[in-house]
Parts: sequence; structure tokens; C-alpha cells
Amino acid sequence: MTTMTRAIPGKNTLIPDIATVRNKIAETPNIVTLQVTFDDKNIMEKFAFEPGQVAQVSVFGYGESTFVINSSPLNKEYLEFSIMKAGVNTTAIHNLSQGEKIGIRAPLGRPFPYREMEGKNIFFIGGGIGLAPLRPLIFYILANKEKYARLTLLNAAKTPEDFCFEKDLKNWEDTGGLQLIQTIDNACYGWDKEVGLCPDVLEKINPSPVNSIAVVCGPPIMIKFTLAVLKKSGFNESSILTTLERRMKCGIGKCGRCNIGEKFVCTDGPVFSLKELNALCECFI
Repeated sequence: MTTMTRAIPGKNTLIPDIATVRNKIAETPNIVTLQVTFDDKNIMEKFAFEPGQVAQVSVFGYGESTFVINSSPLNKEYLEFSIMKAGVNTTAIHNLSQGEKIGIRAPLGRPFPYREMEGKNIFFIGGGIGLAPLRPLIFYILANKEKYARLTLLNAAKTPEDFCFEKDLKNWEDTGGLQLIQTIDNACYGWDKEVGLCPDVLEKINPSPVNSIAVVCGPPIMIKFTLAVLKKSGFNESSILTTLERRMKCGIGKCGRCNIGEKFVCTDGPVFSLKELNALCECFI
């Protein structure tokens, strides 16, 4: 697996850096994307992360939560976080206005093994907000397309209104570097693409496992059944990657709240291969 990019040497990773909300984009009725910059120009200039790494984002007076950094790792102007409203802290984030301050501890976690993926066909599978962890990986791979083979994205949502990053999806499809397949749970007026739950559409597509890596992100139930379809299609467990969500607190493997078996999601993940997960947890799949 790829070694992780860490915070600036000498920094205390338990102390958040102050950042300012520069822009807020409504992706869906309950998902927003924040574009933020660190107030310290030195931090902003030196900050680097790898696709799949996360941050602890705090709204002062409310709390701190873990979100994937989902802007392009090549973009040095700002960081992006896409957040679904689900609780006290995420509601506070949704209520933030341009110019308000937040705290960020980043980068944290182990990234996708994008260097080991070179020369492979990549089959991305994202459900709903699960496209967020895939987004920086897709940005990076498209910017280095000559190093990779065929790229395909199966993007699933409940309804057409629930798709995130529509401008990105259009750009990726229009440039021809990536085949885009979209599906919604149930048919509706005006929809002329795939219809069905993500695992069912994946089984219908039946992607070839030859020289291929599958990367799956989405709700836990969607991941569980999607991984089963990939195994049925012949994908090796080491060629299936996914991300895990756990309630992280410290983000550096000290508090023990995010363990799965002997591993901590905050430091040993959030990216895992199915082979790793099955070695840690017999009931995973």
C-alpha cells in the first residue's frame, strides 16, 4: 500500500489549524461542498495530501468530525469537503457562511495505492456521497491518464436529484477519459439511463477482473452487496479496495475508538483491500 503523506513536520496533529470558508456549493438538498483555505499562508503553501486521506473538521462550539479531503490533490488554491447533513456537527457545517472559521487537522490516514494501480483498468463504484472519496483519486488518475488503462465509473443515487458533483461528471464524460454509467433506484419521468440498485446494475455490467482493480465507496449496505458481486465476477480480494467509516476521535491511533480487529481506521485506513478486511473481520463478507 502507498505510504501516507503526513502533516508538516513538527506540527502538533492534535491542534487544529484555522481555516476560512471561501465558498459553499449546494450539491443536493442535504449535501454541501465547502471550499476552504488555511489562514496561515505558510501552511496553505506547504499542505499536501494524497487521494483517500481525511481531515478532522471542527466547528467551534459544536464538535469535530472526520471527512475525506475530496478536492484534487493537484489543486493548491483550496481544500474541499463534501458533507451530508446528519447530526449536530454536520448541521452546524451546513449553516456556515462564507468568511466563517473552522478548524482542520490534516492530512490523516492511509491513501489509495494509486501508484500500485498504474497500468490497470480501474472500475470506480460510488454510491451517493460515496463519490466524494473517489473524486480526488479520479482527478489524479485523469491528470496522469497515460499511466493507467481503461477507466469506468458506476455512479448510483436514489433519484436524479441525489447525484453529487454533476459538473465533474459531465467534464469527465465529455473529455472521453472515463466511461460513466449512472443508475437510480427506481424509474422516473425523463430518466433514460440505468435503473436499479448499484449491486444489481454492477452484476448486469459484469466487469472483467482481468488486469483490473475495483474501488468501492458508498453506504455500508451498498458496499457489502457490491463487494459480493465483485467477488462473484472473479475479482481477487486484493484487487478490491474500499473505504471504511468509523467514529474517529483523535485521528492518530491513540484513543482506540475506530478499531476494526487489531487495526485503526484513522491510521491503518480508511482505505483497505477486501483481503485485509477479511483477515481482520470474519463477518465482513
